[in-house]
Amino acid sequence: SIWQILEVMVLSALAPLSLGFHAPMTAVAPASRAAVRMQVGYVAPTAPGVAETPLARGNAPLGIDSSILVQGGSLRTWSYRSPSVEQVQVVLSTEGRPLDADIELWQGPDNTPCKMRVYVENGQLRPFSAVVETPRGPNTIAIRNIGQVEFPLAANVVADNVDAPSAECLDTRMTIQGGALRTYPFDPTVDSVQVLLKTDGRPLNARIELLQGPNNNKQVIELYTEDGLDRPFFCILETPGSGNVVRVVNTAPVEFPMTAGVVPNSINQQMSSDAVLGGDVVLGGDAGW
Repeated sequence: SIWQILEVMVLSALAPLSLGFHAPMTAVAPASRAAVRMQVGYVAPTAPGVAETPLARGNAPLGIDSSILVQGGSLRTWSYRSPSVEQVQVVLSTEGRPLDADIELWQGPDNTPCKMRVYVENGQLRPFSAVVETPRGPNTIAIRNIGQVEFPLAANVVADNVDAPSAECLDTRMTIQGGALRTYPFDPTVDSVQVLLKTDGRPLNARIELLQGPNNNKQVIELYTEDGLDRPFFCILETPGSGNVVRVVNTAPVEFPMTAGVVPNSINQQMSSDAVLGGDVVLGGDAGW
């Protein structure tokens, strides 16, 4: 009949349109699979004869330096669940730019038994290195770069081969009353200095400054510890050049005295302490013509 003929003609006309409608779906399928592979971290196999790079493997290259880059305004944490980790060493450095960071020890919810604010004028010349006591784990070390985005820093926290104060540093400790300060000048041959602060079990509030010249702060550490006997503070300050003076201030009230030991850590035997014409100036001395 006429209706059957018209139905056949309409179906034959719609067949190419249906094929054209389904064709793009088959073409998009490989792209969608590639997008899914990118989301799940799929890495295509390398061609035969081509060396497989660490980026192609999806793993970072294994190196000796385990430092983590902390951008300005960001936070990184290191957690230690084992109670056998009783102390860790924190090392901060930059590529020559200033360093400004907050370091906190977290133990349990809303409990910060130790925290410090660190400023270094040149993080490459004077990297920051301190030992944080972490008894009775689990503990978490939190490092926040409070500098601007233009000042990233490299942070490393290790629990093995931690620095320890020398016998001279332990034997030469002196009492600093609350609100008092004490200065320790050093010879130009001294490359680094040990600083040990401790109390009899009372809270420890102190400010450590490395000066090179009149009121010229090269490094500043503002420290708080809830128990200076259970969590003493120990650090090593790099002191390149001449005219270095370490100033320790007890910022706590008079009821909270502390003991401080500041001694040389390493000495450069090749550096001469005499004045050199055209070199460093020695205060109170004149260079002969």
